[in-house]
Amino acid sequence: MMPITQTPEFELKDPSLDTIRCVEHGHPSPLIRWHAHDDFELHFIAATTGKVFVGDYVGTFTPGQLILTGPRLPHNWICSNDTPTVDIRDRAIQFPEDSILKAGELLPEFTQLTPLLERARSGIEFIRYPVELAQQRFEEISQASGLKRLLGFLSWLQELADWNDYRLLSTVQMNNTANEGMQQKINTVVDYINENCEQQITLHEVASLVGMSESSFSRFFRKATGNRFVEFLNRVRISRACIMLTESDEQITKICYQAGFNNIANFNRRFQELKGVTPREYRRQAQLRTAARVA
Repeated sequence: MMPITQTPEFELKDPSLDTIRCVEHGHPSPLIRWHAHDDFELHFIAATTGKVFVGDYVGTFTPGQLILTGPRLPHNWICSNDTPTVDIRDRAIQFPEDSILKAGELLPEFTQLTPLLERARSGIEFIRYPVELAQQRFEEISQASGLKRLLGFLSWLQELADWNDYRLLSTVQMNNTANEGMQQKINTVVDYINENCEQQITLHEVASLVGMSESSFSRFFRKATGNRFVEFLNRVRISRACIMLTESDEQITKICYQAGFNNIANFNRRFQELKGVTPREYRRQAQLRTAARVA
């Protein structure tokens, strides 16, 4: 029986030397940070809630979320401020891009996975995938080793390739090659924005935070996240507003200001740009989904 590896860095190899590597971590953890690497990763969120960042996408996560990220696509899951300590927050399966590509050259059957892996370069969230089934698949793969682990994982990938209820997350397919120091700067800025998005945050403020000029930071930030700074800030604020629209009965005008916008017209415009509906319609749809689950 092969144990799951709790690695100090996602980039480290599993001591088992299996091509398919299983890792997990709890909360808090140094692994909760903005980062990108050379592997595909299938993430299963076992516990906690908060914000998820994949490429230029900003959204929310809850237990049971299943997301596949492609190589060098930056990602992070940041827990809510009141999150307690948990032993297992995120379970991930890593597999290298080069091995999959080489296998495809030798075995034509592997090309059946090509559409799935190409979509993963934008990040894929599998919608309404059964939580119990995801847990079962992860347990089976993590407890196996060698060829048995590989075959089990390929079977799951084929199942996910056939899963029709999914959404692509990042609007741009990023190829982030920033070094660890640059990734840490982005992580510092993302954490700062997440913690202070309801306040007024200036470009000068965040550029100074990481010791860069405004112009250098603007170029660096857009390359790393796929967003201009103000676009990214708006995405975080809209994500915060979505939570309040779903979980509270606060007036929309009040939510506008609590999310960090300084006028309702701008809030409505940005919300519709990112979500495709007005805040009022978003709340109505959320209420309908809740009622359907209760029924």
